[in-house]
Amino acid sequence: MEKEELDLIIMELEDKLGKTLSVLKEEYSGIRAGRANPHVLDKVTVSYYGEETPINQTCNISVQEGRCLVLTPWDTSLLKNLERAVLASGVGITPTNDGKVIRLVFPELTEERRIELTRKTKKMGEDAKVASRNVRREILEQFKKLKTDKEISEDEYSSYEKEVEKIVTEAIAKIDEEVALKEKDLMTV
Repeated sequence: MEKEELDLIIMELEDKLGKTLSVLKEEYSGIRAGRANPHVLDKVTVSYYGEETPINQTCNISVQEGRCLVLTPWDTSLLKNLERAVLASGVGITPTNDGKVIRLVFPELTEERRIELTRKTKKMGEDAKVASRNVRREILEQFKKLKTDKEISEDEYSSYEKEVEKIVTEAIAKIDEEVALKEKDLMTV
């Protein structure tokens, strides 16, 4: 088997591990730590002329005084729909509509809630590690099949196995870093 084909398998591994890390970062961006963060609305959609549209495509979202998000719609007739969408989203914040803008005031987190969110971030991190290990298993199975089909030698298999282990170990270390950063962010008062 050509070295380029084997390197493609390694590239596939790195790509999948990179995607796992980016999904974890995306999930973490939706967890609020008592400060206003526009990313908590990333998955919220609003009915806009009969179409479900991401909320950030219907209004300007700005942070005010650190703990308040202000939604300024480009079309004021959309205020009621924006309010309904935020309530239905499960963000956990009740919007305040003043006829021109919608304000979302983020309450200060209690110690109990911080601990709960920390547990949630650890679980997300563990899920990402499990996904990384599953990718490792999948890639190693590809190399084992090549070895049993006599397309690569035992030595080549052994060196690729070590390379896969090294790459996965580095990816898991990056996941641990992200978990630690998010925990620190959540526990900072």
